[in-house]
Amino acid sequence: MQKLGQHFLKDGSVLRAIAEAVEPRDGETIIEIGPGHGELTAELVSSCQLLGSREKPCHIVAIEKDVRLIESLRKKFIAATDVEIIEGDALRILPVITNNYQLKTKNYVIIGNIPYYITGRLLRVLGELEHKPSRIVLTIQKEVAERIVAEPPRMNRLAAIVQFWAEPKILRIVPRTAFRPEPDVDSAVVTLSTKQRTAKTVGFPAYTETVRRLFAQPRKTVLNNLRAAAPPEDVLRALQATGVAPDLRPQDLAVQTITDIAIRLAKI
Repeated sequence: MQKLGQHFLKDGSVLRAIAEAVEPRDGETIIEIGPGHGELTAELVSSCQLLGSREKPCHIVAIEKDVRLIESLRKKFIAATDVEIIEGDALRILPVITNNYQLKTKNYVIIGNIPYYITGRLLRVLGELEHKPSRIVLTIQKEVAERIVAEPPRMNRLAAIVQFWAEPKILRIVPRTAFRPEPDVDSAVVTLSTKQRTAKTVGFPAYTETVRRLFAQPRKTVLNNLRAAAPPEDVLRALQATGVAPDLRPQDLAVQTITDIAIRLAKI
C-alpha cells in the first residue's frame, strides 16, 4: 500500500490533536488531502459535531488519489451526509474546487497527512491559490517543518516563500512509530495561518523570483546573488533604499526585507 508513498497515521491521540487543531466553525468547509483509510476523516466528523452546530454543520471534502481506497472510504462514510469523497490528485483539484465550491463567499480549511514527496509541490500550489484557506494543518516530514519555520539568521528559500503568504508554526512532533508502515524519519504537525495582503507588497511571482535569485547560491552575498536581476548600480540603490547591507547573506534577511527588495527591483 506504499505505491503513492503512503504512511498511514494510526495513533489515536495524534489524530484527535490534529482534528482539534482545525478548530472547525459553523458552516465551514474542510478539505482533507489524502484521507487514506479515513482515520483522520472520522476524527474530523467527531470534532465538527462537538465544536460546530447542528444548524450549520461543517462540510468535509476528502480528496483521495488512490483508486483502491475510494470505494472503502465511500462505504465508511455513506451515512455521513456532510462528508464528500472525491477521487483525484489534490495538486490538480485544489485550484479548481476552491473556485467551484462557492468557497469564495466563506472560509475554508485544508488539512492532511500528506506523502512526503508532494510537500514542496503542495506548498507551491497553496501559495498560488487565488482564494486561500484561512488556515492549514499538515503532517509533514520533521526536517521540512523545521525549515519552514526558520527565521534569520537561518532563513532559507522554502521558509522565505511560505512565510510570504502564511505564518507557520510547529504544533507537535510525531514519532515515526505513530505510522503504519513506519517511515524512516519523524514527522511534525504544522499549522499555517494565511496572511492578509497589505498595500506594501508585491505579487507572488515577482516575490518568488526574487527569492530564487537571492538563494541561488546561499553562501554568496545578497549583492552577488542579485547581479543577474539588474545592473549592479541599480541593485545597490535598491538595497540602500531598503536598508540592506550588500555584504549580507540571504539567510540573514527577514521576509518583509525580501519583500521590500522585490518591490524595489520590480520598479527597475
